[in-house]
Amino acid sequence: MIKGFPKIKRAMLLEPAINSHFSDIATVCVEEKMNGFNVRAISLDGKITAITRGGYICPYSTEKARYLLNINFFNDHPDLVLHGEMVGPDNPYVPKNIYDIDSLDFYVFDIRHKGSGEPLPVNERRKMAEEYGFTQVRLFGEFTKKEAPEKIHTIIKELGKIEHEGVVIKDPAMNIPPIKYTCSQSNCADLRHAFRFYNDVGRDYLFSRVVREGFQAFEWGENEEDLKKRCLQLGESILNPMIDSITEIEKGERVSDEVQIRVRSLDTLSEFKEYLRRQGIETMFEEPEKIGDEFLVKMKKLSKSTNDKTLSMFKGELW
Repeated sequence: MIKGFPKIKRAMLLEPAINSHFSDIATVCVEEKMNGFNVRAISLDGKITAITRGGYICPYSTEKARYLLNINFFNDHPDLVLHGEMVGPDNPYVPKNIYDIDSLDFYVFDIRHKGSGEPLPVNERRKMAEEYGFTQVRLFGEFTKKEAPEKIHTIIKELGKIEHEGVVIKDPAMNIPPIKYTCSQSNCADLRHAFRFYNDVGRDYLFSRVVREGFQAFEWGENEEDLKKRCLQLGESILNPMIDSITEIEKGERVSDEVQIRVRSLDTLSEFKEYLRRQGIETMFEEPEKIGDEFLVKMKKLSKSTNDKTLSMFKGELW
């Protein structure tokens, strides 16, 4: 049995959240939260297999994991599961060009035991990942609970400038579940993407990000000028992409999420097409382009609900 990665709760106000959640320990470790998609890597019948959220075996993620990860890790530790974030522009789920990655990379952020799901302590996990040459999420440091809120505030400000997502705050021994905290710029980037497909994305997803902005603005004690900048950034993130989508649909175009992947085998592409079909995701694929020993494949994931809903508005349907 391969357990899913536990849901990480979010700190809305740093100081009280850290003091309350980590009340029984003296220090916390702060690592970067990468913006990609969550993957569990295991060895199955002697081959690396990648499992995405929901327990799905993704053929594309599996092909990538087999080239990115050292199989010796699984031979030496068959009872362990690698938890990582697949990040980069050749990402069919969350494509990002904000990292210095040409295609796709696997960033290890956790190692857990099969069956029990028990995690390794932070330092033990980082040492083991380094021994096998794995790419790891960045460790900003281990801080006392008293200094952590101010340190994280500074880290978040710097991450926001380069549009990275945020941090995960951890018990060094991993006996207490981690918590996360994100940048304003990441919240707004999520909203820009979501409101382009306003009728496909869940209301909870949209609402929660607006609430985060309110709590962060309060905690940081922003002056009038900074608060106006935050309000403008938030408003533009919501309205501009939605207006763009409405305009495109009015012109007879179909709104879609344009993504790309790189595969070494066209068999993987065929398997991935079938995988998306089974997921109910309507996708239009362009012809593969041979680049070196890989094929670059661009695709459009169609957002049926947003397209249909917007078209109905042009026909006079009421909300």
